Amino acid sequence: MLDKEPEEIRPREREGLPGGLLRLYPEIPTILVPDLHARMELVLSVLAFEDEQGSPAVDRLAAGGLQILCLGDGFHAEGRAALRWQAALEEFKGGYRKHSHMDDEMRESLGVMEMVMTLKRQFPNHFHFLKGNHENVANEQGEGNFPFLKFANEGLMVKIYMDHFYGEEILNAYAELEKKFPLLAVGGNFLASHAEPAWFMPEHEVIEYRRQPQVVYGLTWTDNDEAEPGSVQQMLDHYLESEAAETAYHFGGHRTVRGGYNLRSDGRYVQIHDPDRYVVAVLPAAEAIDLDRDIRELNREAFRELIDDEETS
Repeated sequence: MLDKEPEEIRPREREGLPGGLLRLYPEIPTILVPDLHARMELVLSVLAFEDEQGSPAVDRLAAGGLQILCLGDGFHAEGRAALRWQAALEEFKGGYRKHSHMDDEMRESLGVMEMVMTLKRQFPNHFHFLKGNHENVANEQGEGNFPFLKFANEGLMVKIYMDHFYGEEILNAYAELEKKFPLLAVGGNFLASHAEPAWFMPEHEVIEYRRQPQVVYGLTWTDNDEAEPGSVQQMLDHYLESEAAETAYHFGGHRTVRGGYNLRSDGRYVQIHDPDRYVVAVLPAAEAIDLDRDIRELNREAFRELIDDEETS
């Protein structure tokens, strides 16, 4: 599926495969969804989000009047599951002879990515998912990836679980899928990547990301205060029309924020990943972005109403 994305959306690299650049439709609105981290209800809440006319996002997505872009990091629940990770770590140390806590984690992580891929299959040109630093199920070091641990030893725990319960073939196949996700999205009045661009990366380098592991690293792992000064502005100037670049923003997740959003890089880079809230950016197509208006906290219960409506219709 990802190998066959249209060239106008994913420009081809030298071997004919879709490159790391994703071109969004500039004429329709976009919902940017920050790090998922196994939050299945966040995906459902996005689909249930209603516009001013009361139309749920899933209906607008189906009609081609909306595009949704996820900023990566499907796996690994964060602070809400810190105690579960500690319990799962003991299960891991015991060789997964007992594994109920890790089962719960993997149900959420695999579940959220099943939702992502179902939506991608259903709406291939309007639903997209960027690679984040947690898209590394093999916990490898190389090709821009690095092993991951935070609350326990999540990267290794997931790899061993997948190998033990699903087998090497499925583990490897999923690892290959992760490497097919794009890295940088270009809209009409914004850019988006999982992390702040660590330095200026021209179009040809992003498209050829399979031979540019530093590009993978530089768009998925950048820490706060790690990016080269001016890199965001250079990216905006390079990828957007000159008039749009003057007022555009580069959006990302990766590092957590509180209270909706955080600005970096002279106010041009916008971080929107709040792990305790369902915050998204709802970006218009035909007008300038207003961060205070366009960054929204979703109603966590709206998707239940949508499901109830579907069941009774």
